Amino acid sequence: MKVNIYYGGRGLMDDPTLFVLNKMKEVLEELRVTVECFQLYELKNSITTLPQTLKSADGVILATTVEWYGIGGYMQQFLDSCWLYGDKEKIGKIYMCPIVMSTTYGERDGKLDLITAWEILGGLPCDGICGYITDTAMLEQNEEYIRIIEKKAENLYRTINQRMACLPTSNQAVKQKVAITKNINFTPQESEQLSQYVSDDTYVQRQKADIQELASMFRDLMGSSEKDDTTEFLKDIQEHFRPQPGISGSYKVMIENKKTPLVIEVNGGDFQCYYGEGSHVDVEMQMTRDVFEDIIAGRNTFQGSFMAGDMKMKGDFKILRALDQVLIFGARPAGL
Repeated sequence: MKVNIYYGGRGLMDDPTLFVLNKMKEVLEELRVTVECFQLYELKNSITTLPQTLKSADGVILATTVEWYGIGGYMQQFLDSCWLYGDKEKIGKIYMCPIVMSTTYGERDGKLDLITAWEILGGLPCDGICGYITDTAMLEQNEEYIRIIEKKAENLYRTINQRMACLPTSNQAVKQKVAITKNINFTPQESEQLSQYVSDDTYVQRQKADIQELASMFRDLMGSSEKDDTTEFLKDIQEHFRPQPGISGSYKVMIENKKTPLVIEVNGGDFQCYYGEGSHVDVEMQMTRDVFEDIIAGRNTFQGSFMAGDMKMKGDFKILRALDQVLIFGARPAGL
């Protein structure tokens, strides 16, 4: 038989809970029970992994000290981890003895909290110990108190050894019918790290930027074997240029799936069209290949594409409109 002790106090020398635990451990070891103790305050960075230790236990003792209100953070974190990561089928066969000593008000409430939590987890609660102890010497010097503790340890041994049945409770019905936890495909450490990162908005934004950068890099790698055509569309644009006095401007056209932008420079009768970055442009445009081909074919214009929402533009709208006056592609749609 094996009994695990989980102590959720702060480990203070005068903590009455520690005195009770030591007495119970002595009695259980005299009955040849293997007892393993887990000090949660020493294991606070690995509490999420402790539910795995329940697999080898026949019974557990959940012990804590009420110093001001409730069962304390370490014990609550352990119970949370049992709910999230514990083997509910195994927990359903484990007897639990609650021990709650109080140096203030609330020992009975603390004991009830532990029993309720264990029942919701599906486990089997035993009769535990709770008391209001302001000075540990009250326990050490009182033989009747010590005898009560020893009897509780013996009863825990009998309960586990005889596999005594427990009547069903509504708390167990909560687990079976209402509060069904979702399967988590991460380890407790991964889940804990993930929850910390998701709450960090700076980290999330940085990850989104990294993902976009990686996606762009892989697109470039996948298309590296195909050389970018630096002559496509140039002839069509040059043939349809119609110089207009007083019109000048520089344009950068970013076409989907083309690595290098198309640059158009107009200065009265001077005209240049090439693939490159351009030192400074008045208008930047971004569009899909289909939209640009519609413009080249005369089915639409730069201004019309922007007004229809098919193209993104940054710069001076008047200079954009002037581009349609010097590049005449076929028949114009009505109104443009």
